[in-house]
Parts: sequence; structure tokens; C-alpha cells
Amino acid sequence: MFVNDLEYRCADTSDAKLLVEIYNSAFYDDFIRYGQCQAYGRSEENMQMSIIDYPKIIAYDQGKAVGVISYKEEEPGKYYIGCLAVVKEEQGRGIGTLLMKHFMSEHPDWQELTLVTPKDNERNIRFYTKRFGFDIVGEEVDGTVTVLHFKLSRKDI
Repeated sequence: MFVNDLEYRCADTSDAKLLVEIYNSAFYDDFIRYGQCQAYGRSEENMQMSIIDYPKIIAYDQGKAVGVISYKEEEPGKYYIGCLAVVKEEQGRGIGTLLMKHFMSEHPDWQELTLVTPKDNERNIRFYTKRFGFDIVGEEVDGTVTVLHFKLSRKDI
């Protein structure tokens, strides 16, 4: 069943435990698949530092936290999406799409969005390229994982 509407709240450091739970649920399969995943297995202290460096927006469905998007403004209007995570049991319901759309509407100044995702994660690649129009602009090896670099420019949509 697809979700039509979510509630959103900006995270603060008191949300570290909740965010660790969301990330661990969302990225457990990546951790198993690759033997590493920067978003999986963080400590609460590490997450508190991340909240300061990468603001996060938590999405709620009927009062339950179901996802999060984190970002960093690298330059005026240029944002790096550090993480888009949806808890495993809620994936495939449109939550990631709603989080991205919410982020874009809450940051009307955006001119460019960038992010990375594993090269062999076809679901993520389709999500970013087909649903939002991101272009693949490069790749690199990050530890043992080859990741693709994505970019979406407002002038391209």
C-alpha cells in the first residue's frame, strides 16, 4: 500500500538512537552484501555528530518514524544528499519519493543535487534516474564498493 502523505520533522541530537535504528534497518542488506556500509552500525555518539554536520529530516507515517533524508549544503543552492533511508519493512511504499520531494520543496533554492549509490544497486539507480532525472556523472571505488556519482541540475528538469 502506497503512502500518500507523511509528517516531517527536522532531527536534533536527541534523535540519535532513533536514527541509528532507521539506518540499521535500511542498510542491513548493504552491510551483509558488501561487508561494509558507512550508514550501518553507527554509534549514537557518531550519529549525534552526523546530525550536526548533515541535517536530517525524519518522515513519520501515522506517528511511526519510517525514513530519513540527510543533506549538506556544499555551496549556496548545491546540496549533497548524504543518505536517503527507509526502514526495511516500509520500502516500496513511495516513502523515499515523498522524502525527496519534501526535501526539494523545503529547499526551493536548490540548483544542483548530488549523491552516490552502489553501482550494482539497480533499484537505487532506477529510483534516482527514472523517478527524479538524475544523471550518472562518474564512479569510484569506496573501500570494496564501486559507487556511482549522480547529479541533478534544476536547469535539466
